[in-house]
Amino acid sequence: MELAYYSDYAVRLVNTEEPARNKDSLTSVEAIRELFGPSSQAARRATDADVTRFRSVRGRLRAVFAAADAGEETQAVDLLNSLLLEFPVSPQISGHDHRDEDGRPKWHMHLADHPSNATAGYAATAAMGLAFHLTEYGVDRLGLCQAAPCRNAYLDTSTNRSRRYCSDRCATRANVAAYRARKRLETERSDSTGRTAENAQEAIPRTER
Repeated sequence: MELAYYSDYAVRLVNTEEPARNKDSLTSVEAIRELFGPSSQAARRATDADVTRFRSVRGRLRAVFAAADAGEETQAVDLLNSLLLEFPVSPQISGHDHRDEDGRPKWHMHLADHPSNATAGYAATAAMGLAFHLTEYGVDRLGLCQAAPCRNAYLDTSTNRSRRYCSDRCATRANVAAYRARKRLETERSDSTGRTAENAQEAIPRTER
């Protein structure tokens, strides 16, 4: 099963909003259809009513990432379980649309949803994909970007569980900011040391100099 693909549904939805920057790209039916992808039949079911419903699911998925990022493992699992109960899916074997070189079906597991609306379908896939990722790789593989004010969600696929940023761009920006902060601190310490030495020199009576 393409676990990374399904779990990415959750990441894509969460990252339609940047709370610290007061940005939200989830404002229309077209934006919802872009989340599904151009080839998804489920996207055709999207209506204006789904915009509000998608935003609600987005907030709940962000809460899962936030709990995981804070080390609240049980809370992250509980929040995700509540989504799984509300938006269930049915695993099915699929492959008729995918053929190998001999024309035989490439059988694989597919998450089939039976939603009443577009939101339910997307939420079911996102929650199940995230659940597979969490149980396979661990809760600590879910995170929020540490490059403030970004806080985009990401899935850590690094071999040493070292990822802290959602993108190379944010990692570079954070490293540059940290470098500048170190330089400022070094300058302040140098200035402070210089002033201390000057003050000490001035404190020595002229007869002793």
